[in-house]
Amino acid sequence: MTLATTARVLGQLRHDHRSVALILVVPALLLTAVYFLFENETLPPGFPRTFDRVGLMMLAIFPFVVMFLVTSITMLRERTSGTLERLLTTPIHKADLLFGYALAFSIMAALQSLVATAVAYWIFDLDIKGSPGLVVMIAVINAVLGVALGLLCSAFARTEFQAVQFMPVVVVPQILLCGLFVARDDMNEVLEAISSVLPLTFSVDALKEIAGNADASAAMWQDALIMGGIVVGVLVLASLTLRRQTR
Repeated sequence: MTLATTARVLGQLRHDHRSVALILVVPALLLTAVYFLFENETLPPGFPRTFDRVGLMMLAIFPFVVMFLVTSITMLRERTSGTLERLLTTPIHKADLLFGYALAFSIMAALQSLVATAVAYWIFDLDIKGSPGLVVMIAVINAVLGVALGLLCSAFARTEFQAVQFMPVVVVPQILLCGLFVARDDMNEVLEAISSVLPLTFSVDALKEIAGNADASAAMWQDALIMGGIVVGVLVLASLTLRRQTR
């Protein structure tokens, strides 16, 4: 039943060209904008480019944001259109439905991450010590995290506008506190404590490990496993809060 749900969602996406463009093209375009922001910076010889640091983090953050938005709105439409209610009258279990959605969007997330990473390496010459394969892996996990959180938040929204309003609550604080703009050690104690439990923080820490080490470090694998555990936990929680329709 999970695979049947996955096939149905992928079939719907195949005919939704705008959503496919949003998933596959927009992160690469945003990454292009980030590159040109720093195109004219002047650096001492041998000093790493700002794009190599910021662009690497964007490879995880952009998929996270896009997949959260697409997933939350898609699931809300399923509920408001009555599709979800009809599905739940069949023998399908809520967990089958949620994990089917997660698998379908995970496939799209993998394609999205491959496209964005290819643009970063082949067009903008992203220069880090670690393997591109590890970057794609973290980007995919981060995108799936966006899927899981989108599925969870959609249960508490009644309209698409309300679903979008969850972004400032769920997504923006993680971007601000993940260590991208200010090192977590330089934050005050309260913000640092909050950042230590936010999922996106583990993603940024994993990417920093990849950027600084030619081989996968134990700290990177630890952060990746923690993110994977969070994804599974959020999906289970989403299955418990899933409602048949919006009232």
